[in-house]
Parts: sequence; structure tokens; C-alpha cells
Amino acid sequence: MSPLAIIWFLLIGVLIFGYFALDGFDLGAGVLYPVLGRSEADRAVIRRSIGPVWDGNEVWLLTAGGALFAAFAPAYATSFSGFYLAIMLVLFGLIVRAVSLEFRAHDAAWARLYDVMFVVGSLLPALLCGVAVGNVIAGIPLDANGDFTGTFFTLLTPFTLSCGVLGLVHMLVQGSAWIALKAPEDAEGAELAERARALRGKLVLAEALVFAFVSACFFVSVVPNGAGVEVTFLAAFFAVLYAVSLLVAGRGGCDLRAFLVEELGCAALVGIAASTLFPNLINATKPAFAITIEHAAGSDLTLAIMLGIALIGVPIVLVYHVVAYRVFRGRLKRGDLTY
Repeated sequence: MSPLAIIWFLLIGVLIFGYFALDGFDLGAGVLYPVLGRSEADRAVIRRSIGPVWDGNEVWLLTAGGALFAAFAPAYATSFSGFYLAIMLVLFGLIVRAVSLEFRAHDAAWARLYDVMFVVGSLLPALLCGVAVGNVIAGIPLDANGDFTGTFFTLLTPFTLSCGVLGLVHMLVQGSAWIALKAPEDAEGAELAERARALRGKLVLAEALVFAFVSACFFVSVVPNGAGVEVTFLAAFFAVLYAVSLLVAGRGGCDLRAFLVEELGCAALVGIAASTLFPNLINATKPAFAITIEHAAGSDLTLAIMLGIALIGVPIVLVYHVVAYRVFRGRLKRGDLTY
């Protein structure tokens, strides 16, 4: 197996982590919008907390898709054809969410409709991305040419749906941690932050239970891909890291610490998924038809050129995020909640 192919496998994992960690908290905040946003002032806080950053966060999803196309074209073709309806629903959700956020600020008469669109547009990607990852791990029906032979409902199994719920609950924990971190320091903001902290503790417990169910489903119904002992230990390491992040996030105290360890939990979940998949990119219900890293990778020349581009582009994106989050750091102020 080409070292460049392995590097690209790891790089795509990093890009997926970037999306999960950054867009996860604003999707979670969007789903929690009607739960924690009990007043118009609370809802304004939630909108404003993600307003300056949500569009930049979505760049990581586009970058991950482009990297998959450039480095592993057969895997890109199979995933985008097999998950066509799911991907369209995710894009629909992202578009609806963007429209609702922008239009609500300029059309107060339809505020209730835009609020519903905001919640739905946040819920669809948060749930379906996890379902897609669950299918990649569990295996999808492929033929010898790598073509998807199932239907949309073939992708909905107890394991894949539980993976979707796990991803959703983790994003809800991220969202509640973010809202607690950004709530204003006045009395009303302190009340919102306290509700978010209390909800975060309950969601962490729910996430631990869902993870236990996902793990049980995996060991009962998902056929292992024959990974070596090293990969198994790596998956176990990430599982321990994930458990630690849940324990720390579930405790009260520093809002920033709780938020950061939830981001660490994103890295652990992506690490578990990658370790479970390796050396495949997409598992198949018939293991012989699985799409492997070795067979899906482009030529070394293509991978080397794209790696050079990535080494230039990714740091630029990181610098943008550092600047954006530094400019909008700290708790919100009541006089700056227009979004």
C-alpha cells in the first residue's frame, strides 16, 4: 500500500474531524434552539452565537468531499451514488438553515417559519451524517464493480440509525456547551447558561447509553473487517479517550473546558470510525467487494500534487478560523445580538 494513500486516508479523517468539531456545535445549537430558547432574547443569543462562524465551519465538509474525490475517486463515486438521497437531504438542510438565518434578520413577519426552518435544517445534517458513517462501517450492498445495489431503506438498520443518533446527541452536547460558553453575563444570560449546563449533563449521560448500544450492535451484527491487532488497540485507545471526554464534559465547572473536551470527543469518535474501517474506505456486505485504500487510491503523482495543494490550503483555512474565533471570542453582549 502506498504511503501517500495512507497519508490521504489520515488527512481525510482530519478534515472530517474538522467538520464534526466545528459545524457540530452550531448544528447542535440549532436543534436545541426551541428547547433552550424560551424567550426571544434567548433565541437571539443562540442565533448570534453561531452567526459569525457557521458558514466558515461548513467549508470543512466541502473540503473533505473534494479530498475524497481527488484521492479516492472510486470511493467518492460509490458513496455519492449510494447515499444520493441522504446527501440531498443533508444539502437541503444546510441550504434551509442558511436561508432561515439570513432571512429572519430582515423579515420579522415570518420569524416563526424561519425558526422552524432553522431547527429542521440543523436536525437533518446532524442525524444523517452519522447514519452515513454507520453504513460505511457496517457495509453496504455493492457488486463486483463497486456499484451500490440497495435502496435508501437498505441503509436504515438498527446499527446505522443508532450511529445517527449518537452523532446527533454528541452535537447536542457540543451545542449546549457552546451556548453555555457564549451566553451573556447578565441575569438573563446566566439563567440561559445554567439551563444549558444542566441539559449538557443529561445529554452526556444519554450519549454514554447510546454509545453502549452502538457498541453492542457492532459486536453482534457487524462483521469485522479483519483488521490487525495494532488497529484494534488504536480503536480501543480512541474509545478510552472518548469515555474520558464524556466524564469531563458531564461535570460542572469551566464552560470552556467542557466545550474543548467535547471537541476532543469528536476526534475520538472519528478515530474509532477510521480504526474500524482501515484498511478499507467503504465496507461491503460481501467483504470481497469492499473498497480498499489500496485499490481506490489515485496514482502517486496525483496524490503527491494534491498533498502539496493541501499543505498550502489547509493552513490558510486554519488561519482564517483562528482569526475569526479570536475576533468573536468571549461572551456575547446584549447590545450586539442582531442576527
